[in-house]
Amino acid sequence: MQSTVAVGSVTELWRYPASSLAGEHLGAISVGHESIDGDRMFGLVDATDNEIARPDRDAKWHKVPRIKTRLSPTRDLEIAIPDGDWLVAPGAESDRAVSAYLGFAASIRPFRREHAAPGYSGPLTAERYRKAPIHLLTTASLARLKALHPEGVPDPRRFRPNIVVDMAPVEGSFPETDWIGRKLAIGDLLLTVSEPCRRCGFTIIAQDGFDHDPAILRNLVRHNAHNLGVYCTVDQPARVEIGAAMRFV
Repeated sequence: MQSTVAVGSVTELWRYPASSLAGEHLGAISVGHESIDGDRMFGLVDATDNEIARPDRDAKWHKVPRIKTRLSPTRDLEIAIPDGDWLVAPGAESDRAVSAYLGFAASIRPFRREHAAPGYSGPLTAERYRKAPIHLLTTASLARLKALHPEGVPDPRRFRPNIVVDMAPVEGSFPETDWIGRKLAIGDLLLTVSEPCRRCGFTIIAQDGFDHDPAILRNLVRHNAHNLGVYCTVDQPARVEIGAAMRFV
C-alpha cells in the first residue's frame, strides 16, 4: 500500500548526456526500466590512447566537469566549453574545442552507434561501468554533510544525482542510506532502493561556483562509510516533473 503522506518532493532533475561532463538540469525526465532517456550516451577519451576520461583518478581530466552538455530537440548532443559556443558533438569542431581547452588531443565518442547522429561513422568507446537506472539524493543528506563540514559546499553537482528530493533534515543521519530495500513512489514512478552510492574522488573536484575540497570525501568516508545518496531500480517507468511528491510504498 502506498503511503498517503509525502516525505519529500522533487526539487532537481538531472541527466548526463556525456559521462563525466556537466549534467543537464531539466524540468522533467522520462525514466525507463534501464535508464533515463538521454542519459550517458557519450564518453570523452584521450585521442592518443583511447583512455576514457577519469576525473576521479587523474588531474588531467579535472576540467572536464566544466564542459556543458545538452541534447537538442532532435536529440543531437551539444557541448560548450567555458565561454564557448554550443557545438554539435561528436565532430571535428567540438573535438578541436575540447582538445584546446584540455591541452591535449581529446575526442567525444558515442557508446553505441544508435546514440550518434545519422551519418556518424567515427569510432565508438566502451562504457566505463554499468550505470544504475536512477541515482537519488536528498537535501537532508546534503544538510548532514554541511553540518559536518560547515566550510564546504555540498552542491548536488558534486554527486551527479538524477533526482534530488527536498526533505527535512534528520539530525545525525544521511536518511536515504537507511532505505535499502524499501520501495518509493515519485509521482507515477515506482522505485526500489537497491544500494548506497559509494563516492569517489569526483566529489572533491572544483566546478563553477565551488572549489576543490578533499574534506567533502573525507567526511563521507568517516561518517557514512564512503556513501552519499542511493541507487534505485525501476519497478514502474514514468515521467517525473519538478515538484512531484515522494512517498514510501
